[in-house]
Amino acid sequence: MADLDVGDLAPQFDLPRDGGGSLSLAALLGKPVVLYFYPQDDTTSCTNEAISFSQLKPDFEKAGAVVIGLSPDSTKKHDKFKQKYDLTVDLVADEERKVIEAYRLWVEKTMYGRKYMGVERATFLIGEDGRIARIWRQVRVKGHAEEVLEAVRAL
Repeated sequence: MADLDVGDLAPQFDLPRDGGGSLSLAALLGKPVVLYFYPQDDTTSCTNEAISFSQLKPDFEKAGAVVIGLSPDSTKKHDKFKQKYDLTVDLVADEERKVIEAYRLWVEKTMYGRKYMGVERATFLIGEDGRIARIWRQVRVKGHAEEVLEAVRAL
């Protein structure tokens, strides 16, 4: 399967979310959506990324955008994660990794010489029309949320 590219229709999803209920991409048509994929709740980089996006949430809202964090963790884990760090962004649970795979982010990784499968940290900016406007792959967390906000403002 080829990677997704700018201009492609973003793969749809309807996933369980923190706090109960579900969140679907279709329901957000007409608004820019920042969909960021991260490996796991409550790990250093993932926590820093979630805090950065939460701190900038009012700015994203002012720009008309919705920010959604997605990982294979359960909604129960997401609820604890949000509570522990006072996170304000929406978190959705992709426990079966269907959306992660649709976005081609279930990849082989290497840590300490060991190979394993995991989630590539990536962010997709989806335009009001449901098409991918920008993609950040293998994200470095420091300064990332600010860079994404600038891209949203430029839409």
